[in-house]
Amino acid sequence: MSNADVGRELRSRILALEGVTERLTGDIHEDAFYVGKRMFMHIHGSGHCDIRLPRDVQARVLAEGRALPHRWAPGAGYVTYVVKNEADLEPAMELVRLSYEFFSHPLHSAA
Repeated sequence: MSNADVGRELRSRILALEGVTERLTGDIHEDAFYVGKRMFMHIHGSGHCDIRLPRDVQARVLAEGRALPHRWAPGAGYVTYVVKNEADLEPAMELVRLSYEFFSHPLHSAA
């Protein structure tokens, strides 16, 4: 699977989550993914994923070595995971699902 194919597959898996939409923001990130009105992650390039997590989950994921600290917004709960090949898709999606489950919950989706 080429890098482009991996990127398309990643987007396809993210968009398969119920209620998720993708928006091109033209901001510092290229493709942002929303559930309701909340951006829960974005992708730079073909596989540099910045994923927002609740802070306790962020701390656990970082301690377990499952992601890297986000360079600019660690205080907002973001972690970074770089999808380089097909084997990285499922570990990335595990993190995406953690974020999605938090931000799709009615208590967290209003803002």
